[in-house]
Amino acid sequence: MRSSTVIRHVREGGKNVARNGWMSFASMSSIAISLFILGVFMLLALNVNKLANQLESQVQIRVYMQVGADQAKIQEVERSIKRIPEVKVVKFVSKEEGLNQLRKSMGEEGKAALDGYTNENNPLPDAFEIEVFEPQKISFVAKKVNAINELDSSKPIMSVKYGQGTVEKLFTITNAVRNIGLFIVAGLAIMAMFLISTTIKMTIIARRREISIMKMVGATNGFIRWPFFIEGALIGIGGSAITVAILLYSYSKLITTAKYDIGLFTIELATMKDVGWILTGSILVIGVLLGIWGSTVSVRKYLKV
Repeated sequence: MRSSTVIRHVREGGKNVARNGWMSFASMSSIAISLFILGVFMLLALNVNKLANQLESQVQIRVYMQVGADQAKIQEVERSIKRIPEVKVVKFVSKEEGLNQLRKSMGEEGKAALDGYTNENNPLPDAFEIEVFEPQKISFVAKKVNAINELDSSKPIMSVKYGQGTVEKLFTITNAVRNIGLFIVAGLAIMAMFLISTTIKMTIIARRREISIMKMVGATNGFIRWPFFIEGALIGIGGSAITVAILLYSYSKLITTAKYDIGLFTIELATMKDVGWILTGSILVIGVLLGIWGSTVSVRKYLKV
């Protein structure tokens, strides 16, 4: 296709958008509304995924040593744990540090119950906090830590805790939420496609006479279709740009104030950096494709061009 022909198609597509003002506005509004609903659920899905990752990343294994275990044995256990391939971080928590953490977690009301305890009569054991590369393998790593204890005749480890039962349920819930979010977004995208196709079909039917005249003077099917494709793309870009502007502005206002604490977990919304490019790129691409797709289906199916 010659460059002059391409320029002509782009120019005609732009003129058609301006010439058919109300129908173009209706199509653009349809795209904007559909993509706005889709964008809201995309933001929800992105935040649900971030929430799931946050909860999973905060899952740890807590290894409690026997009270009175000597320093050499503690270091030996630490080296053994670090040799486990799935282990990401091993942090030693002394009994003194553990007592301070307990005081902080109990707050002002619980401090009185610990007033009589000092470093000399501290009843807490030394411990290790273990993070793994893949949270889903936390039970597997816990079994390996227990195996270290079983192989040592002195049994230096008192217990291994990782929220058994609760952690497995958490992973099941987060995976289900991710899948449901993807399903909803896909369903809304399909619904938007049919809604936009119907709107653009009405635009093209209203211009059936114009297309018939073009065919009578010898215009080829491709020559007729291309301005409609360009028009659909421009309408898609316009609707997408409006949607992206509203979504990003509203979301930026939301994340400046939204921060929630749930039990031991701190929940934060995805940042603009996390969602900005993904949302903008996705909405613009989907909008352009929907506009072109709606024009293509309408021209072929309803006008038999």
